[in-house]
Amino acid sequence: MNPKWNGQFSCFDLVAISSEKNTCRTRTVVKVRDLEVGGNDFVVMAGPCAVESESQLLRTAEAVAQAGASILRGGAYKPRSSPYAFQGLGVEGLKILRKAREATGLAIVTEVMSEEDVALIAEYADIMQVGTRSMENFALLEALGGCGRPVLLKRGMTATLEELLRSAQIIAVAGNPEIILCERGIRTFETATRNTLDIAAVPVLKAVSHLPVIVDPSHAAGVRSLVPALSRAAVVVGADGLIVEVHPTPEQALSDGNQSLDFAEFRDMMDDLQPYLNLQQGRRQLRSQLLMSGGGD
Repeated sequence: MNPKWNGQFSCFDLVAISSEKNTCRTRTVVKVRDLEVGGNDFVVMAGPCAVESESQLLRTAEAVAQAGASILRGGAYKPRSSPYAFQGLGVEGLKILRKAREATGLAIVTEVMSEEDVALIAEYADIMQVGTRSMENFALLEALGGCGRPVLLKRGMTATLEELLRSAQIIAVAGNPEIILCERGIRTFETATRNTLDIAAVPVLKAVSHLPVIVDPSHAAGVRSLVPALSRAAVVVGADGLIVEVHPTPEQALSDGNQSLDFAEFRDMMDDLQPYLNLQQGRRQLRSQLLMSGGGD
């Protein structure tokens, strides 16, 4: 480990690997129903930016499940930058998500925006998502410490990795160690994409933290044609999974249509990822064997 990182992140003792002496600490594996995020499997979360209707969500859930996703994403409450944009269906959206879980067996990840909504959303969600705008909503993070559900913590669009781990530490101190970190692109001077995917964040976080790390290529790109390439990059650098936006008809989506894949595009992307996943799986198995035998990387 880079000595600078040890000094930079060691204060976050519940979520970071605090010194070179404990780099062999067991990595956190977050259990979501019968899934393990951060274990040997690459976990894909997929679905629409927003729950728009029962038909839309059920169609999407069936399509992403058939393509290999194991967790359904969908926003019931949407933090939009414009007051005129679709704000989500609220409780009705949560009920639709539950119907989709019952119909397909997919676990559910959905965003929580306020500490006042934590208990309600925990009744429906398998994973509580903290969006980029809420990464430093410390009242929300503290409330999630007692929610009884894993937390998907997205990096703020202008946040450093140190600030991301600080937010994770707040959740852990409040009593919840089940945290998944998410790199979703940061704001830079570049305007060709919605954000800039900080791909180096994945190996850095895997080196300094024992928490699982996933990538959101949809928000990083903002352009659907780039999502498969960024997803491949996420696999290659060792991410534990993806969260991808998928919609039956992206051109008609009420939010984030430009970055959403349709069903065929998502299926093709999942097929294209398989050789990269096989390679990474082999590397993980080899590393596990070396660790068990007392060897090193």
